[in-house]
Amino acid sequence: MAPTLAHYLIVSGLLFSIGLAGVLLRRNILIIFMGLELMLNAANLSLVAFSRFNLLADGLPNYNGQVFVFFIITVAAAEVAVGLAIIVALFRSKQTTHVEDLATLKF
Repeated sequence: MAPTLAHYLIVSGLLFSIGLAGVLLRRNILIIFMGLELMLNAANLSLVAFSRFNLLADGLPNYNGQVFVFFIITVAAAEVAVGLAIIVALFRSKQTTHVEDLATLKF
């Protein structure tokens, strides 16, 4: 049995739910950051699935969603670099990665 669009969307929804739970329930800023990345990857999975199952008139898949995902991944790589730099700077100044202890952004 070949996977259908519904299978991909179910996996994408589960990944997004796991990421959202990580963002809402955890207090460590690194876990929150990983949850955000998991949610972004779930959105990418759904875009690729929609791109794959949306056929053009000649029967070929529409690759617009996959190109869009490529640009999202490049922006996410820059986001990870900047985000981790901010997390390291916060840890050096406050000596903690717990969100409750980082109430202000002053150094």
